[in-house]
Amino acid sequence: MANLDWSQCSAVESVPGKMSGAWVFRGTRMPVQALFENLEAGMSVQEIVDNYDVTLEEVNAALRFAAESLDKAPTFG
Repeated sequence: MANLDWSQCSAVESVPGKMSGAWVFRGTRMPVQALFENLEAGMSVQEIVDNYDVTLEEVNAALRFAAESLDKAPTFG
């Protein structure tokens, strides 16, 4: 996964001592990375919401942030 500045996404947080400082969904212990791993494994967004302690709004905010960040990524040619 590209290195994104997750500090700019309001749906996630990094707290020292919590999940080794990994970016997690705010108020949870679910790493943002797990969202992308589960999507890659074939889970739907709704299945992730149903199985983890995250809301549809939080998941959509993280996905939107990632998509917008990647759209702004520089291209090298």
